[in-house]
Amino acid sequence: MPGKVVLVTGCSKGGIGFYLCERFAEQGCTVYATSRRLETMDGFKHLVEKRIMDVTNDDDVKLVVKSILEEQGKIDIVVNNAGAIAIGPLLDVSLDQARKAFETNTYSVLRVAQAVAPSMVQRKQGLIINIGSLAGNIATPWNGLYSAAKAAVRALSDVLAMECKPFGVKVMLVAPGQVRSNITANQAATLELSPTSIYKPYFDRVYERLNGSQAEGSMDADEFARRVVVKVLSPNPPSYISLGGMSSLFGFLSWLPRWLVLWIVGSMMVWTKS
Repeated sequence: MPGKVVLVTGCSKGGIGFYLCERFAEQGCTVYATSRRLETMDGFKHLVEKRIMDVTNDDDVKLVVKSILEEQGKIDIVVNNAGAIAIGPLLDVSLDQARKAFETNTYSVLRVAQAVAPSMVQRKQGLIINIGSLAGNIATPWNGLYSAAKAAVRALSDVLAMECKPFGVKVMLVAPGQVRSNITANQAATLELSPTSIYKPYFDRVYERLNGSQAEGSMDADEFARRVVVKVLSPNPPSYISLGGMSSLFGFLSWLPRWLVLWIVGSMMVWTKS
């Protein structure tokens, strides 16, 4: 579908958003990549317009959306990809950390959707894509904030899909499994537990969870993006996509009783000390 205007959030080099921009541009779309800093988006091989946008800032989002609509007259597809990992035991995190996790991973989705949707409703067409996570489908230990924030994204996506359907606007939830990207790079160098944490004996388990998405069997971020874009630009895009390492396992787990899922995941990630 050449000629589509696409807005993607969270497009730092090496991440899923960066490669989504490349693959949309490769298919002839007019692509707007956004990040908090322009220099983080260096290296596009295809023609991609870059914009500074902080998804946690109302004014930033409204101004960028307005500028694209003035330039192009429409936004056909918006991809809410911006997000940040938040590894650590729930009992150790501060409420400030919790607020930041939800601000970046969840509230940003609603903020961007509210800014873009009116123009889509007016044209009676458009697609809102929200990047969730398998961890939002089945929560995983040591990743509680991220799991909770992405679970909220799943709920928001479901409700948006129902509420937007009468106006011709579609909503798609994409739940990545293990995908090799730069999402853990920032926290990897600073991850530590408080000296008073009751979870000190489990630090190795926590660190393993941080790097879980980069483990053997993970899907390359560019390949992930290529497959997603093929689905998105198909004549009848699905409402849900799950790709990447562990996606088949988590799909199987979703059919099991909750108590059994907690036992399996807990056995894998918690109940063995460092």
